[in-house]
Amino acid sequence: LLWRRKYLWLIFSASWLLLVLLGAPRLRQLAIPPSLRPRTLTSWPRWLDQELLPNFVEPEELTKDPCPPSCSTRQWQRQRPGCLMETCFDTSRCQSHGFKVFVYPVGLTQPISEIHHKVLASIEGSGYHTANPEEACLFVLPGDALSPQLLPLWNGGQNHLIFHLHPGSWPDLGFDLGQAMLARASPKPETLRLGFDVALPLFPQSYPQRGGSRGQLAHLIPPPGEDLLAFESQLDARVTGSSNHLDQSTILIISDHHGEASEHHRDGPLMSEESGPRALGFSDNILLSCFSFQAGCIPVLLSSGWELPFSEVIDWGTATIMIDERHLLQVMGPALQELPPARILALRQQTQFLWDAYFSSVEKIVHTTLEIIRDRIFRAAARPWLLWNAPPGGLLALPTFSTQPGDFPFYYLQRGSRPSGKFSALIWVGALDQPPLKLIQEVAGSQHCAQVWSGIAKRGFPTPTYSHRGVTLIFLLLQKSDRFFPYSAIGTDAILSLDAHSSLSTSGLLSFVVWQSFPERIVGFQTQSHFWDEIKGSWGYTDQRPNEFSMVLMDAAFYHRYYHVLFTHFLPAPLRDLVDELSECEDILMNFLVAEVTKLPPIKVLQHAQGEQPSRDCISKFASWFGHMPLVHSQLRLDPVLFKDQVSVLRKKYRHLERL
Repeated sequence: LLWRRKYLWLIFSASWLLLVLLGAPRLRQLAIPPSLRPRTLTSWPRWLDQELLPNFVEPEELTKDPCPPSCSTRQWQRQRPGCLMETCFDTSRCQSHGFKVFVYPVGLTQPISEIHHKVLASIEGSGYHTANPEEACLFVLPGDALSPQLLPLWNGGQNHLIFHLHPGSWPDLGFDLGQAMLARASPKPETLRLGFDVALPLFPQSYPQRGGSRGQLAHLIPPPGEDLLAFESQLDARVTGSSNHLDQSTILIISDHHGEASEHHRDGPLMSEESGPRALGFSDNILLSCFSFQAGCIPVLLSSGWELPFSEVIDWGTATIMIDERHLLQVMGPALQELPPARILALRQQTQFLWDAYFSSVEKIVHTTLEIIRDRIFRAAARPWLLWNAPPGGLLALPTFSTQPGDFPFYYLQRGSRPSGKFSALIWVGALDQPPLKLIQEVAGSQHCAQVWSGIAKRGFPTPTYSHRGVTLIFLLLQKSDRFFPYSAIGTDAILSLDAHSSLSTSGLLSFVVWQSFPERIVGFQTQSHFWDEIKGSWGYTDQRPNEFSMVLMDAAFYHRYYHVLFTHFLPAPLRDLVDELSECEDILMNFLVAEVTKLPPIKVLQHAQGEQPSRDCISKFASWFGHMPLVHSQLRLDPVLFKDQVSVLRKKYRHLERL
């Protein structure tokens, strides 16, 4: 028996040794590829489309990346000397009052341009701004042509940010930049202090300060048609002489070093009669690249001479095609025509998202710059890569709420999950003498209800806390705008908003089931539809369009608790003060907010009798602040299966809905 055990151990040891020796190469091949490793701060481009083209370049001709994907951020910083957040920025100023920004008064400096006025107005009208320099974490100069002796808090440029909105080489500011951060338009990679400076898009003086135009891509899947190709670059004589090989649907714009351009126009169709100017835009000009996003074009970037805007947080490989310009003639051939339709669709969708999220207005560009700096300061609470590169974007995914995608209402589909099966009811009582006890009992009796919050607007009313059937009942003294305050004790994803005059039945359970499938939207019963009043020259809304709506009133509606955070911390205080002054405006403002975030309409469940209409005085004021009308019309209404069908009531899940 002993010799058998010895032989078994010898056989087992030999087999294990052979497995290790022969399987090690296989295990190395299964290692995580560099593309899946954690992203490091590296300069673009990383040519993502080499599989589209045959390689005619010798290995020794390829430019060696100074920082391979495996190197760490600290190794990269050692290779690129200069200011770092750890050496040139005093983060201790940001600990007491958070991320507050102080803007120097314009009177202390030279006259500034119109675009700089828009930059300053975008900061001063936001929640970042503080008028007290003692509270400031960051100081913004009102221009880029200054004298440091005029700035009393300059301190060698520490914790200062300069917006330099002119492209070109390293800027001559007329004084030593010192430890100040520079937000530059179209910087060169060799002059950008990576992880410290910020690359901006180049935008003209007439750029809108707020709102901006939405993407122009009306249909994501247009019919097949000819493509309009536009190309702009600084080309040498060899490439210019080879331009005769381009096809008949190409515009070639050759720019010299002074910005002047000459156009080589090919005789041929430049627009498709079937699909219009549905173009793949060739551009190494950052201004044209960003505007091509608005048009739904896919930029093909051939030059590595520019740092792409916000490349620290934006994954440009999901919206552009980056190819070495030495492959120009191959690219202009059939290579791009062989792109699969699925990839073209994904690229075009991402161009629309990036335009709407970060580039459509001066305010979005400035706020994105500030949020990048805030993520650097508070690295433990920095947004992950997904929140920056998936709708609704980093500006609307506040890290003060969470940095986990699963806590937001926008990423359930990507994660393959659903919200929890409980909700918290928030009942707005107003100035009634007594709370609606019958409604509270009906809500608390639901198996999906976790807690009930009741907002009282009348002072002197007792605000105790009770427990009914295991459901916590909380009474609070609130103003109208406090109705959507992000109370930390709300522990469910779903919130059911009710008024004192609301009635709850099995329809509430149906709307909750619908909301679980659409957690990023408002789901409710009472609806309104907005319209433009030509006579008054202002916005209005009505309930006389039963087959069309754009708003759901909050007297009986489900939504995600994250919108309380956005309502309180994203919207400015003047808007919330306006809600307290005017009657019945909090419903409209919440609908504006959700539509701005999702770009989608709310969802209507069943057909209910319309109640009291909100005030019309605030809708135009809200549209003016947002810079456009974010509300979206819809004609969709969701009813339960067999609703009002002539079948046995025993076959219906929601049997009492037909009495409504």
